[in-house]
Amino acid sequence: MEIFHFEFMRRAFIVGILLSAIIPCIGLVVVLKRLSMIGDALSHSSLAGVAGGLLMGVNPVLGAVVASVGAALGIEAVRRKLPRHAEMAVSVVMSAGVGLAGVLSGRVSGAGFNSFLFGSIVAISDLEMLLVCAVSAVVLAVSVLLYKELFCVCLDERLARLAGVPVSLVNLLFVILTALTVSVAARTVGALVVSSMMVVPVACGMQVGRSYRGTLIASVLFAMGFTVTGLFISYYAKLASGGTIVLTGVAALLLLLLGKTLFYRKAGGAGEAG
Repeated sequence: MEIFHFEFMRRAFIVGILLSAIIPCIGLVVVLKRLSMIGDALSHSSLAGVAGGLLMGVNPVLGAVVASVGAALGIEAVRRKLPRHAEMAVSVVMSAGVGLAGVLSGRVSGAGFNSFLFGSIVAISDLEMLLVCAVSAVVLAVSVLLYKELFCVCLDERLARLAGVPVSLVNLLFVILTALTVSVAARTVGALVVSSMMVVPVACGMQVGRSYRGTLIASVLFAMGFTVTGLFISYYAKLASGGTIVLTGVAALLLLLLGKTLFYRKAGGAGEAG
């Protein structure tokens, strides 16, 4: 196919599929823990790191990683201090990230910074591709090794503590992995839409999954399907890749919800007729 004749498109598909495999692993835990806004908080913090990296002359992705990890540690610290108001931690860190990004972005050139707002998966450098591969390997390994612990923490943190799960350590590892995933994904789908990639495939997976494992597998498959379809559409229609991938997922979610509604109405009508 013509699209695979170009090196940048082959690289885009590789990076996109890798991210599609790990983002739902993070997203499912985020959704079940009712922390869906954490993606927004970390992505806005990553923009501050991007601006800082551009100002200091270092790779902006490395700046995004440092800023996102710092923000993740800040969220976890606030959550420990205010356990009854855990959602406040996300809002506080997001506010700080937005403010810092706004201040620093005014001191950098627009082109380099703007590429992180909506992503540019077709312009991934060798270093950025290595970062994606490394982060993907770490996230997949931790997700497999801590599968039961993450499930218990999602189900009930108090019950997990009673079962002997080191909840604090698991939460700390999780927020760090989330920060790493968000920072590398911001370069591909964009910082402004990366949180959507964490939630939309999981929302689709929940429509067909009947268990934690089934929902996770379905979410990964949906994310891969959205990414591949979005890349094809964006290439031939000459659209922004990040936004196209997200809109593809949103359209699929709407179709799933509509299909389930029609199915239940039909099933209800058949039951009443019987």
